[in-house]
Amino acid sequence: MRVLSRLFRRLFLEQLRRAFDTGLLRFHGQLEPLRDPPAFAAWLAPAAHAQWVVYAKPPFGGARQVLDYLGRYTHRVAISDNRLLRLDGDSVLFRWKDYRHEARQRTMTLTADEFICRFLLHVLPDGFKRIRSYGWLANCHRAARLATCRRLLGLEPPDAASPVLAEDYRDRYQRLTGRSLRDCPVCGRGHMVRIEAGVAGILARAPPDPSHVH
Repeated sequence: MRVLSRLFRRLFLEQLRRAFDTGLLRFHGQLEPLRDPPAFAAWLAPAAHAQWVVYAKPPFGGARQVLDYLGRYTHRVAISDNRLLRLDGDSVLFRWKDYRHEARQRTMTLTADEFICRFLLHVLPDGFKRIRSYGWLANCHRAARLATCRRLLGLEPPDAASPVLAEDYRDRYQRLTGRSLRDCPVCGRGHMVRIEAGVAGILARAPPDPSHVH
């Protein structure tokens, strides 16, 4: 891996210098001083002595494989419903893969308390985000960087006077899957209606009795 790291470092820096010499690199804002060849060479010199970390693995088969791979970490919970085989008041029986033995399907029974304890290990603490944006999409300077991108691309900013209606997650789920989260999971014909939003520390009220409504 050390040989691969040095090889990649050399090839990367050579291509970067070639791009600078042929005028393919553009410097804007705080990077404008790097247009000067001696300044660019001095800025690039420490990178030739740094230890680069290179990780190599076979490429993905395509965009769909990348989305499937990332989706297992961003849009799934610790255990899917189809792996839960039996649940009673004291224990949970579920299916798991034994990767030490060719990913064979096996079953395991845990007490309800132990199952909940293991499940909560996958819940992010308060203040942590499952997906965090970096670079020019980071929250600290997203507005300024997006404005710079639009200026460099010659694009007009969106019209602030016309409000953009955010798509409800239930509508988005139905658009992507063709199934509705509003339908009753039992009969499939009725619709789920939220009567009242809960408030932390206050118990939700029961729906009013129709016989007492005048």
